Amino acid sequence: MEASLTLRPPRHRLDRRFITWRTLQAVLWSIGVLGTLGAVWGYAESARPYLGPVILAVAVTYAVNITVMPYARYRTHRWEATEDAVYALSGWLTREWKVVPISRIQSIDTEIGPLQRWLGLASITVTTASSEGKITIEGVDSKIAEETVDRLREVTAATPGDAT
Repeated sequence: MEASLTLRPPRHRLDRRFITWRTLQAVLWSIGVLGTLGAVWGYAESARPYLGPVILAVAVTYAVNITVMPYARYRTHRWEATEDAVYALSGWLTREWKVVPISRIQSIDTEIGPLQRWLGLASITVTTASSEGKITIEGVDSKIAEETVDRLREVTAATPGDAT
């Protein structure tokens, strides 16, 4: 069965709310990081000549991270869970394609953070015995994630193999 698995584009896009979730994450991180750097700049007068360019570079990085990255990731990330494998395509600068055969799955987890809960999203993590075989699919509707994880648990329980 595993010999017939091919690398192909997964069918499902992330939920559109993924854009809002990633944008909010980037905004909150930027407030924390730039706020801390700004406080150091305000209190440590001797560090201002060195810290000014750092703050500018970090601000530009966060501006791109807030305005470009969520949309780019939404457009490029895909996922699919079939009876044979879990497929994932990720990356907005460097593309990463992963296929985990059902017989190699060791654990299936769902993660829902505070922002994800508020937006009705979840992340699915499929792990193999090898650390290289882990797939994380972020930005899935929480109901779809729950259904997918339940179905994958049923399929993996019925699939022969030792998950190694």
